[in-house]
Amino acid sequence: MENLLTDRDFWVKYWESKTDLSVTIPSTYLFHRQLADIVTTNKVQTAIELGGFPGYYAVFLKKYLKLDVTLLDYFVHPPITEQLLKTNGLASDDIHIIETDLFNYTPEKQYDLVLSCGLIEHFNDTADIINRHIAFIKPGGTLFITLPNFKALNGWFQKNFDKENYDKHNINCMDPALLAKICKDAGLEVVQSRYFGRFSLWLENEKQKSLPVRLLKKTMWLGGKLFTKVFAFDSKQLSPYIILEAKKS
Repeated sequence: MENLLTDRDFWVKYWESKTDLSVTIPSTYLFHRQLADIVTTNKVQTAIELGGFPGYYAVFLKKYLKLDVTLLDYFVHPPITEQLLKTNGLASDDIHIIETDLFNYTPEKQYDLVLSCGLIEHFNDTADIINRHIAFIKPGGTLFITLPNFKALNGWFQKNFDKENYDKHNINCMDPALLAKICKDAGLEVVQSRYFGRFSLWLENEKQKSLPVRLLKKTMWLGGKLFTKVFAFDSKQLSPYIILEAKKS
């Protein structure tokens, strides 16, 4: 339990606080190019999204890349996932669901692609959680992990205006060099481990924040977008995400 920065109660409250979860996933969904390249280059047929409820990336992979997809998470509320599938023109059985504790689960099969988006930063032991991903990968398969970069300006904003959410994240793991080393130590070939994206700011449950905080966020967001439109590059200081891609031999 010391490895966890969140618990089941946190995630139940988190998802209960959300509205309009059943959204149409666009073909240009975040990281769509990276995922499409992986699927095409490696002839991917099967994929599993870890910690991905309600299943946005699982839906993307099924809807647009036509993969055999599984979603695994500690907390799954079936009506939400079923409505998400329906909204995106998919049947309720188009995605396999596994509701389980990743730390007490032995993979029953392995997959061509194992991905998580915003999962590993909620654990203190980064090597352990990444190695749990690796256990799901077929030989020759691909690992794809994304996480927020709270060492960037976005992290400063989170720390000062949403400290409770900030404290649910392992800031030390937000280091491309560290992530690459963990994968290399596990015998994987690192394809890329880098900062990703020009600039962004966000707040959980933004509508509940005070007006001055929302105005500051909007002002900083606009300023950052204008700056990175002129000076377009990925960086530790401004990029909102980190992406990791590695292959299992």
